[in-house]
Amino acid sequence: MHFLDVRTDYAFKKVFGSEESKEILISFLNAVIDFTDEAKISDLTIVDPYQIPLIRGMKDSYVDVKAVLSDNRRVIIEMQVLNVEGFEKRVLYNAAKAYSTQLHKAEVYSGLEPIIALTITDFEMFKDIKQVISYFRLVEKKTLITYSDDIELIFIELPKFAKTEEELETITDKWIYFIRNAGRLDVVPKKLDETPIDKAFRIANTAGLSEEELEVQHKRRDFIWLQKGSLEKARKDGLREGIEQGVAQGIAQGLKEGIEKGIEKGIEKGIEKGIERGIKKGIEKGIEKGIEKGIEKGIEKGIEKGIEKGAAQEKIEIARNLKKENMDILLITKVTGLSEEEVQNILS
Repeated sequence: MHFLDVRTDYAFKKVFGSEESKEILISFLNAVIDFTDEAKISDLTIVDPYQIPLIRGMKDSYVDVKAVLSDNRRVIIEMQVLNVEGFEKRVLYNAAKAYSTQLHKAEVYSGLEPIIALTITDFEMFKDIKQVISYFRLVEKKTLITYSDDIELIFIELPKFAKTEEELETITDKWIYFIRNAGRLDVVPKKLDETPIDKAFRIANTAGLSEEELEVQHKRRDFIWLQKGSLEKARKDGLREGIEQGVAQGIAQGLKEGIEKGIEKGIEKGIEKGIERGIKKGIEKGIEKGIEKGIEKGIEKGIEKGIEKGAAQEKIEIARNLKKENMDILLITKVTGLSEEEVQNILS
């Protein structure tokens, strides 16, 4: 058997937001929302049930599952794979919008029903929170007295869930395991072979999909993973560039203080693009303007602020870079604080 990867938004909506998903959604929400026994969901209505989606406009598509509970509370559930800029604000905006749009002209505020925004992410949102599920409400800062329960934000961060099949005990664990791993499974695990999770597996079974649904699901999955790969590559490239640019910025800052305005612009650019280019441009312009004393003073301050905090490897790299600029060995020793013998060994 093969199952849909429920982490993709359309597959998630098919499993949890179809006409036949009512029992599944009730079980899932009762498992992950911190209800009291009296407040647990007994019935709900799925709003805008799943239909075969269009591929057109895929890049900007937004797919969620909406339900109205029997006590009129509204629930919005979203599965998010890509950690895009401003996502946390979008969650808050959508919850506030769903809350405010209930009120029509001339109606009273007491008619507003509570909103629960449940967001499942395939990335970590809160680095300082260890638990898989996080709950947010409006509370007073010092006393923690609740202002209102009308808007509640709940986040399930899948990467923080590390339990194996053998470790699954609660229905909450089982649902999170299903969402995170369904697309990788060939059979229904024994611990998950129970209603209504087994029904979720039946809906997610690709054997029951039409050819059109399969095409849409595969294209959506491929699109999401390509986007995720692009974001990861951009993150790694940015990290690498940041490291390269951030080496010994204290030296560049020190140089800026001792050089005239034109040189200062070159140093500022050097700080942004990396100490290596900053030193090159600063020394080049400084030598051209004959302000060796200013350079030495800037270097001295840069050494005090940056080199003292650096490691011996940074001094070695600086010596090599200065040598590329054909700087005299004696001046290199002044810049780096290395002995002439050490410089000779590095450059040999």
